[in-house]
Amino acid sequence: AALCIVSLCMVLSCAVCVWKKFLKKKDKGKEKEKDKKKGKEKSKGDFDTEMDGGYNEVSCNTATPPPHPPQTHWPYSLFSPLHSPVIMFQLVVGILQAAELPAMDVGGSSDPYVKLYLLPDKKKKFETKVHRKTLEPNFNETFTFKVPYTELGGKTLVMTVYDFDRFSKHDAIGAVKIPMSGVDFSQSLQEWRDLQKAEKEESERLGDICLSLRYVPTAGKLTVVILEAKNLKKMDVGGLSDPYVKIHLMQNGKRLKKKKTTIKKNTLNPYYNESFSFEVPCEQIEKVQVAVTVLDYDKIGKNDAIGKMLLGGNSTGTEQRHWSDMLANPRRPIAQWHSLQPEDEVNALISSKK
Repeated sequence: AALCIVSLCMVLSCAVCVWKKFLKKKDKGKEKEKDKKKGKEKSKGDFDTEMDGGYNEVSCNTATPPPHPPQTHWPYSLFSPLHSPVIMFQLVVGILQAAELPAMDVGGSSDPYVKLYLLPDKKKKFETKVHRKTLEPNFNETFTFKVPYTELGGKTLVMTVYDFDRFSKHDAIGAVKIPMSGVDFSQSLQEWRDLQKAEKEESERLGDICLSLRYVPTAGKLTVVILEAKNLKKMDVGGLSDPYVKIHLMQNGKRLKKKKTTIKKNTLNPYYNESFSFEVPCEQIEKVQVAVTVLDYDKIGKNDAIGKMLLGGNSTGTEQRHWSDMLANPRRPIAQWHSLQPEDEVNALISSKK
């Protein structure tokens, strides 16, 4: 009986301990839930106060912000007051037509085109298309010069009419010079001007090069024949040069293939007659260009460029005309003389095609 009583007491004491632990855990769980609810209510209350009285820079709310919001980064201006932006002026020149031009060819006609640029820099030159066998050409072409407004008054517009000749130098028919300081830009100006005697440009001439172009659509083959050059600029101390020609096939301003001629020693009138072929599919011929550079070979230093030119559908002047004649006469070589241009000018034209 005593053992039963002791055993019963132990069981009851264990049951009481277990029941107390269970009650403690239950109370702790209720306290945690209460703390969570209090935290949520507190955070919600803080957020409400921030939305009511605060200022958020990322907010898309169209409400007016407080007059002096706290800022960690001050706003800045894109234009410093010490460096005002340069105001560019667009000078639009329209070459409309010419009349009563003198006959420069044996047949009593001419092949006129117009070259125009701004003095004194001559950085950018434009040329109209060549009009065949006419003394009354209708050009109807427009060109745009971008000039700083403060420099416009010191510029002079020069428009020179040339007679195109495929196998010799292009003869100047006459020129017109218009000082920009005497032009009223508040209204457009359209008038006739008499051609005056054109000044010689020998001081800026770099030489001429004759080359032939031939394209065979069925074979997708473009052939460039470098025939000869003449009156090249003197690059050596002795008054001569060691010229050679480099040809680049290009597309969108990128070089695809490169060829070059042999070097001709001590001459300003080299004769090459060297042929180079490029594989150009028929669907790509309208997208490619051919850059031709005449260089002076130097054993010690860098090979300096004498002059350069760019042939292609998006070129200008006589270069564009030569390319069009090649495409209009497939499988037939078309030869023509070209005047070399400064390398920087042609490179600027190539970079604009990218």
